[in-house]
Amino acid sequence: MAEPQDEEVRERLKAALWFSIGKMVDQESLQRNRNATPQFIGALTDMVWHQIENIATDLESFSQHAGRTTVTTDDVLLLARHNQDLYSVIKDAIDKEKAGKTKGKGKGRG
Repeated sequence: MAEPQDEEVRERLKAALWFSIGKMVDQESLQRNRNATPQFIGALTDMVWHQIENIATDLESFSQHAGRTTVTTDDVLLLARHNQDLYSVIKDAIDKEKAGKTKGKGKGRG
């Protein structure tokens, strides 16, 4: 069983997720002149929470299989390998980040 402190953190994270999803649903509802019930927001939050848990478990498994204790971008790309569009977006973001770090290393010397 989880410790009370861990359970409190979990509940706070779920509440923050519910709040964020609620804000996004409200924005979309206003733009589309539609209504969303609190039950819908709760169900959507629960679905997203379970998806996050599954992703976290997969990423942890990938890093452990590779003999690492830290999740890397390689693990994230491995997770996204079956969704080509998502893979491309993530790969492009990683490449931009690496390019920015390479440029930053050359500055300030000499």
